[in-house]
Amino acid sequence: MFVDRVNIKVIAGDGGDGMASFRREAFVPLGGPYGGDGGKGADIVFVADSNKSTLLDLRFNRVIKGKHGQAGKNKKMHGRAAEPVILKVPVGTVVYDDAKGVVIADLTEHGQREIIAHGGRGGRGNTRFATANNPAPHYAEKGELGEELEITIELKLLADVGIIGFPSVGKSTLLSVITRAKPEVADYHFTTIVPNLGIASSPDGRSFAVADMPGLIEDAHLGKGLGHVFLKHIERTRVLVHVVDMGAEDGRDPVEDYRVINEELEKYDATLMNKPMVVVANKMDLEVSSDNLERFKAAYPEVEVFELITMVGDGIESLLYRVADILDEHIEEAVVEQSKAVVYKYEAPRRSFEIERINETKWRVSGDSIDRMFRQFDFDSEESAVQFGLSMKRLGVDQALRDAGARDGDVIILSDVQFIFEEGEAY
Repeated sequence: MFVDRVNIKVIAGDGGDGMASFRREAFVPLGGPYGGDGGKGADIVFVADSNKSTLLDLRFNRVIKGKHGQAGKNKKMHGRAAEPVILKVPVGTVVYDDAKGVVIADLTEHGQREIIAHGGRGGRGNTRFATANNPAPHYAEKGELGEELEITIELKLLADVGIIGFPSVGKSTLLSVITRAKPEVADYHFTTIVPNLGIASSPDGRSFAVADMPGLIEDAHLGKGLGHVFLKHIERTRVLVHVVDMGAEDGRDPVEDYRVINEELEKYDATLMNKPMVVVANKMDLEVSSDNLERFKAAYPEVEVFELITMVGDGIESLLYRVADILDEHIEEAVVEQSKAVVYKYEAPRRSFEIERINETKWRVSGDSIDRMFRQFDFDSEESAVQFGLSMKRLGVDQALRDAGARDGDVIILSDVQFIFEEGEAY
């Protein structure tokens, strides 16, 4: 089964908690803090694999969850980091963050790795907090939460050449003749319900990937027929081979067919019209084909046309030579296109927050960085609460509150917990 779009949830692992412990050994005075750091939570990683051609595996696995990092241990031993969860996806996979509406990753090369969701950082043990003023801290950090994202995964085939045209004009037959692909071929519309991929080679040995796209119809850009479900696969092809049925077996006008398909491509994505295109005048063995071809050339004199009888392979060599030449002529553009393929590279979330004034003496501070940091401290411990206040100061929260107009004694709400703002710090 060919699956090219799925929606899943990815949950990276939480970081392990740091440990608060002290060295207590006979005849060893002044042991001091001895707690280790927690381990990092598991990342969710996608890896492009050219051996995969569908997203079927992910269709039945809607929640991907990473393991948590181990907690820190005594004797300053760190907890073990969790192994990343590695998912293999086809080359050409695009990953979208549903909440932000941005592209997280675009995997266009075999072996390319992208971290989709970052695991939480492990909490620091009390050894990390020892200072000259506080040589025996009794607190440790909890691990950060792993990222949780709702994502859409979409597959866009990577092929050098895309074969397009109305249903039943001979696209699949052409693919089967020039490659070893075995697409379904029959005398009814929409025989091709999934893109078929094969490798073609010109007589002089230049090879290239060819994709047979399901037949388009008028208003395909609006989703009619198979619509833009497969129009997206045309986006990444470098050359378009437009197959036109000159025999008009379905009673359609080949001149009008060519116009309609080009119009649909332009309405879907105007940049598709900038791609090099050649026309295959197919079924030239039928009686009306010569007259239709003459009318076609009169209507579109600038179009490069190749006369074919695909069932017997007549005219194939000249087409393959020309397609290979076009690909060679546009090799530099292909390199540029690949370099710009990644629209948005994943970046770790920046520490940001928002301040909301509720009334004259009450404020709310919110943001992902605040929520993640809030979880790392144990407020049953006075020392830990003080450390949280210092962390807020380093993050710039107290300065931002002062700039917004907060004064000593005001109530600051963080994650539904109230603090008193004193001397520029919230405690």
